[in-house]
Amino acid sequence: MFRDWRVGAAANCGTIGRGRCSRPATRMKYAKVQEEELKNQVARDFFGRFDHTKIIGEIDFAVKNRGANQPDCYFLWAEAKATQTDVCEMLAQLVLTIGKARTFDKIIPPSFLGCFDREKIAFVPYHAVQEIFYQSDFNWKVTPSKRDTPQFKHVYELIKGIIDTDKSGVTYRFDFKKDEKALKQFILENFIAGKSDITKTRIDKNNFINIYNRWLDAVKPTIAVNWEHAKKSNILDGDFYLADLLSRENKTLKEKLFVLLKSDYYEVVKGFDVAGFLDKKKADFNDNQKAHAQFWAIYERPPLEEYWDYIIERRDLLVPQDVRERKGSFFTPRIWVELSQQYIADVLGENWQEEYYVWDCAAGTGNLLTGLTNKYNVWASTLDKADVDVMHDRILNGANLLESHVFQFDFLNDDFSKLPQGLRTIINDPEKRKKLIVYINPPYVEAMNKREATKGKIDVNKTKVYSQNLDKLGKAGREIFVQFLTRIYTEIQGCKIGEFSKQKAIIAPNFKNFRKFFLANLKKSFIVPANTFDNVKGKFPIGFKIWDTGKGKHFQSAVADVYDATGKLIGQKTFTDGLGCKYINDWLKKYTDTNKNYEIGAMCCIGNDFQHNNYVNINFKSQLKGVGNAKGIAKFDITKNNLIVSSIYYAVRHVIEATWTNDRDQFLYPNNEWEKDTEFQSDCLTYTLFNNYIQSKYGTNHWVPYTENEVNAQDKFDSHFMTDFIAGKIQDDQIKRLLPPIKHKKRILVFSAEAKAVFKAGKKLWTYYHKQPKYGVNGYNVNASLYDIREHFQERNAQGKMNNKSTDETYNGLIAELRSALKALAMKIEPKVYEYGFLTK
Repeated sequence: MFRDWRVGAAANCGTIGRGRCSRPATRMKYAKVQEEELKNQVARDFFGRFDHTKIIGEIDFAVKNRGANQPDCYFLWAEAKATQTDVCEMLAQLVLTIGKARTFDKIIPPSFLGCFDREKIAFVPYHAVQEIFYQSDFNWKVTPSKRDTPQFKHVYELIKGIIDTDKSGVTYRFDFKKDEKALKQFILENFIAGKSDITKTRIDKNNFINIYNRWLDAVKPTIAVNWEHAKKSNILDGDFYLADLLSRENKTLKEKLFVLLKSDYYEVVKGFDVAGFLDKKKADFNDNQKAHAQFWAIYERPPLEEYWDYIIERRDLLVPQDVRERKGSFFTPRIWVELSQQYIADVLGENWQEEYYVWDCAAGTGNLLTGLTNKYNVWASTLDKADVDVMHDRILNGANLLESHVFQFDFLNDDFSKLPQGLRTIINDPEKRKKLIVYINPPYVEAMNKREATKGKIDVNKTKVYSQNLDKLGKAGREIFVQFLTRIYTEIQGCKIGEFSKQKAIIAPNFKNFRKFFLANLKKSFIVPANTFDNVKGKFPIGFKIWDTGKGKHFQSAVADVYDATGKLIGQKTFTDGLGCKYINDWLKKYTDTNKNYEIGAMCCIGNDFQHNNYVNINFKSQLKGVGNAKGIAKFDITKNNLIVSSIYYAVRHVIEATWTNDRDQFLYPNNEWEKDTEFQSDCLTYTLFNNYIQSKYGTNHWVPYTENEVNAQDKFDSHFMTDFIAGKIQDDQIKRLLPPIKHKKRILVFSAEAKAVFKAGKKLWTYYHKQPKYGVNGYNVNASLYDIREHFQERNAQGKMNNKSTDETYNGLIAELRSALKALAMKIEPKVYEYGFLTK
């Protein structure tokens, strides 16, 4: 139960959507105060001696210690509501907000989570709800404020259960007016840095990398080691971190590590040449272990023992980013390892492990080989000696590999003469090669170009394989996984390949040369979400593909099975080479208006695929984002003569949501059927009118879709271009020339019911805006664009980013109505995108 400072007060949570106070507003301390003002007043009245100005993602309110020379120590993260709201609802929204952003992995959590409205404030110790963040199979991607989702209801019930059954100890609720003195006393007694260990964060397999990154800043500099010398001797800072992590009372618990923590110093115990920079394999602290003690005071160690083997196995991630990218530490999740082996069995037969040899030539720590039973037929090689040591250690702990079959080898540079005799014999025998499976999840990192060299991107285009095959591969050769496939294909001809990689090798235009050269037969494949792989953040497909290099065949198309993140088969998807295809930017070039009559804006048109859609925007030419040094038609001038075509291009690129499955799909040169479909054209224009980024402060806004009378404007617009264009007063000469049936007719646009619904919703929004006063920070602007209207109501936060919502509930309702209408219009346009050949399914 809540500990409530008011005698007889009802403090329990009610059901969702209920539990509101019916007490008259005049009895509240902050009656009729809006949310931003409420936060400011609460901060001033109760947290004045703390820093309450920090903004942490979407968290409404944060309180931390003051002092420029002190490390940040947060006491409170809180949810704020302008209206009286049930405590459990507010806390549930806060927990979902924190869990969605995984804020606790980026910032040390506070002593308390809390919430407040005009009447009350409540505090819950962070440790009381910490377990909620570690639920398995929980979807944190939902919108935290949507209270009708199963996730919100689930978290709500968990919080209610914690409070009702007092699992967390005492939690506190105060009435701002009646309990003012007690509230101030509570803050005085509890908001003290280092007061207790309630903020100790549990470490598990999900956050140990994030904590390692903090350890690098806080602890590593205090360890008396010359790290450059250590790196040359294969001593990694991650080994010292593991010694810390897997310890209790500053003594490492697991003996089979490379480094052990011995109370107040480290001992290097295994497999390293430490001469010259460590005294007798011993490393002390250069600050009397002060930083070390401060750091580990806020984390609970060791982790649960069930995570130990996983964390040690993932030692490959505890290395500098440049090394990790070079090695390609894209750890293959166990679920995809098992699935890939099932697919190999489908292609090669149930007895494939007895009949075939397996070589993982990009093995890392060897997890891809988990589940293989015939260790005498399996080889594993990796770039770094340290990973070989890890695999040898895993063999001692039961991994089903032979120590003599695990070796260091630079696949992109070393000669095959360095291979173990048994594997070399197989490769040199054409018949045995047919029974070899090169089974890999190679690195996905791309070699830098000259521009990227300044960004520190690792240079991997100096390999022997790259230099020997550049003429065959072109730009594709800059991809490390392509270099792996190239050497396998050229030097182990006839083998089978089972490989995880991006799909662009088989569909992207820049890989055409590679596909002409790589004439292997794709036997079977599946795709899965890339972000299910550790160290991969993008939303794109990673495919597992089984190739037969002994049967020359130019790849044209293939149907891949599609699995979601849980391993459920959800469908199939066709991938095509695109040989001979022309792309959507080729189509748009036809409509370049060299005369630039009635130039009303410009469009960024980088790329032909979904992954570049975020760059496709309409603005004034000087304000286009993402263009940079891009080649092709990066900037396309929009005039009266190509407005319809520009709108079609823009709508086609945006009406279909980008997903991980279509991320690499290419937008194509359409057939001519769109030219006859005037409703499709006007639908696309409507969609574009209410989606562009035009801002009137950068030029004349020609994109206002209404007249002054329609929206009760307070003054005359600077431009009537769009309403004149819609009415046929301004004619688009290129479209008239393309469409013989209306060649000599005045073109007046006719809109579908869905498009009319968008105009109707937009009119309400514009009309409401034109009722606004002319003064204020974002004062009234008669020529306001949709972007200007959004900025007026939603305003910007301290970082300059436009807020997601407004404090004006009328506006929130109107913009939601417009977005709903636009969504319905997008659904209407979507089938035509496929019908007219802009995309293939």
